[in-house]
Amino acid sequence: MKPPAKYKFPVCKFVHLAGSAAIALFAAAGGATHAATSYYVATTGSDANPGTQTAPWRTINHAAQLATAGQTVFVRGGTYNEYVSLANSGNATAGYITFQNFPGESPIVDGTGVNCCGSSIRGLFNIASKSYIILSGFEIRNYKSASALEEPAGILVVGSGSNIQILNNSVHDIQTSAEASNGNAHGIGVYGQAATPYSNITISGNQVYNLRTGWSESMTVEGNVTNFTISNNVIHDNDNIGIDLAGFWGTGPTGHDQALLGTVSGNTIYNITSASNPAYAGGLGANGIYCDGCSQVTIERNLVHHCDIGIEAASERKGRVASLVTIRDNLVYDANQVDISIGGYASTVGGSDSITIVNNTLYQSAGSPGNGFQIQYKAANSVFKNNVVYLANAGQFLYYFTSSTTAPVAMDYNVYFDSATSPTWVWKNKTYTSLARFTAGSGQDTHSRYANPLFTNLPGLDFHLTATSPAVGAGMNLGSAVVGPTDFAGSTRVVGVIDAGAYER
Repeated sequence: MKPPAKYKFPVCKFVHLAGSAAIALFAAAGGATHAATSYYVATTGSDANPGTQTAPWRTINHAAQLATAGQTVFVRGGTYNEYVSLANSGNATAGYITFQNFPGESPIVDGTGVNCCGSSIRGLFNIASKSYIILSGFEIRNYKSASALEEPAGILVVGSGSNIQILNNSVHDIQTSAEASNGNAHGIGVYGQAATPYSNITISGNQVYNLRTGWSESMTVEGNVTNFTISNNVIHDNDNIGIDLAGFWGTGPTGHDQALLGTVSGNTIYNITSASNPAYAGGLGANGIYCDGCSQVTIERNLVHHCDIGIEAASERKGRVASLVTIRDNLVYDANQVDISIGGYASTVGGSDSITIVNNTLYQSAGSPGNGFQIQYKAANSVFKNNVVYLANAGQFLYYFTSSTTAPVAMDYNVYFDSATSPTWVWKNKTYTSLARFTAGSGQDTHSRYANPLFTNLPGLDFHLTATSPAVGAGMNLGSAVVGPTDFAGSTRVVGVIDAGAYER
């Protein structure tokens, strides 16, 4: 499933960045005070100006040295060929430092001709151990490197701090052409490196696309990052993982190295595949959403399609697990390998524990190669209930090919249907060709149904349930803390007897 080792984000690289001459300059500028609450940057300005609307600054990075708590920097439309590193933090009393587009205009931060990256990692926007920062409304593009020693990023947040909001940006064409030589690039990344976490992180409304990232990911929270929200982003056409929630890679110190207490909701993720990524040598292993060692995370109401793996919860680190993750109310279809997967990709890596998968709709259309639900190595104490799994291909409803744990998951109250071929469940590497045989052989799915769920418009990919659907009332109410308040569409989750699948009738 996965290559033998995931790229490890080197802590030393962040130390190098934080110790650069530019960061030292930030500290010198940090004591400046300003009476104004708003400053302006324009391509027609000058950094010798006072930064007013009529006499704006020329570079965003100049503004980033001077803006302090409670101040907003409005950036006018146009193209800015520079990288930006923030010098100061906002605070709870005075408020955020905000960098945003001037209303109605579209500033572009373009990496064309910008040095990358000092034999290290650098973002076009860099936030190193800062707090109370808002970054909103930018197009961030064209930051590339041909060297495996240099790692371009769109937006890079490192160190520790709190209250970072990354909103409504477009990040694209951040690329390494050294993927075959372990080169990496990053779209949006938050990396908690200290015993004090990076906390209260919001990444919402962004579009991230056309990335070439090597072993790295489109959007990442990794290490000691807590209380994060990743919502309403559109991530597509990238050659590695869409959203990665990672732990145990040495980014944070021992005991503080795990993405925790997060919500991933309302995102649309598609065309995520490693098929053309030289790092994978032709293998498929790029997830739409990947909890790689995360814990206490809810993944809900996401639309994920045409990815190698739709949603996965596991750990690639031996002796570690993804744990206490709820995957609910998602619509996942046409995965190249599998819609939802739990457990480690090999016996030599980690696994998963207490993964709750409820009220999802999984679909594989004719010609799509993927399976519905997969159980891999070292999966334990998990739940797969109230889901609809519809196959129009020759795939498996369940693919559990190992016996590494005797009872990895409790499966029940699901609705299965195969419109193309004989139905197939694989349990402990034994194949069953009917729901009755599978239930008798595995002890699973005793209340589940094999029936056409009668979607409203399957050719149009409308997976709402019709009034006569056997999925209506087919579920089990596992409690509001488990099933959540709303379905995929944001409607009330429980109406009478709970339905199976992502939509409540």
